[in-house]
Amino acid sequence: MQIESVINDLSNMNLINKKEIKYTQLTGGTSSNIYLLSNIKNESKYIVKFNDPSVLESEAYFLNSYNKLDILPNLLFAEKTFKYIVYPFIPGRTNYVNKNKKELLISLVEQLINNYESYPNAPGWGWADDLSNSWSDFLMSRLTESYKILDSYLEKPDHTLIFSIVNNSDLITFQGKPFLLHGDCGIHNFIFNKGGLSGIIDPTPVFGDPLYDLIYAFCSSPDNLTKETISTAVSHLKFLQDFDSNTIYKNVLVGLYFRLATCIKHHPDDLDEYLIAWNYWISLVKSN
Repeated sequence: MQIESVINDLSNMNLINKKEIKYTQLTGGTSSNIYLLSNIKNESKYIVKFNDPSVLESEAYFLNSYNKLDILPNLLFAEKTFKYIVYPFIPGRTNYVNKNKKELLISLVEQLINNYESYPNAPGWGWADDLSNSWSDFLMSRLTESYKILDSYLEKPDHTLIFSIVNNSDLITFQGKPFLLHGDCGIHNFIFNKGGLSGIIDPTPVFGDPLYDLIYAFCSSPDNLTKETISTAVSHLKFLQDFDSNTIYKNVLVGLYFRLATCIKHHPDDLDEYLIAWNYWISLVKSN
């Protein structure tokens, strides 16, 4: 078995003692195979993740870039061809309580997003393993994919508005080169301990605007999708040149469009709540 070979390799490198290790395959990864290694003597635990090498190389790059942040896993080992990576297990729960979104987003900003760094030599924009020439090109590619799913769910003027926002507006809220972002910064990748945010896992790195990750998190659950909730979190961001509510609202609407497509594909039971939020944000953008 593949995981047993990995355990042997890690033991030979003195990262673990294979005689003290038991393993369990975890569920929940959409494209990766994940194993939990548990030391039966000292109770230390590790995650071994298998995925496409290009995906794991990007993830390792992100974790190494921000290895001083306690909110992220500390990468212990990456196989030289990126067949797998290893990092410590972060204790906690993955269930999100729908009552503290403002506090959650503020914690996300302070522990992660405000620590993002710009990359003057970034090779492009968007997905680190599938780069675009510009931020608008990246957003447009996401819109095109989302439209294939959302075509029959929204009115034609709604689709037209979203595409016109990305085509005609400068949605970037900072000056300069792109930042290295988590890219999949939603509640499904958050770990909670004692009611607070204690870990963020499974990055799918993106070069772009830090606001993107905040809005991604904001839209990743259907509760409290109000202007008050996002405005409170945005007020803690250090990257914004000006707090322009109209630009923020447009970014939220684009992010919500992406989330609606994801909802239909993976979480259809949430669709009614998201459509209520969609109509709310459409009205906000049109009134500004």
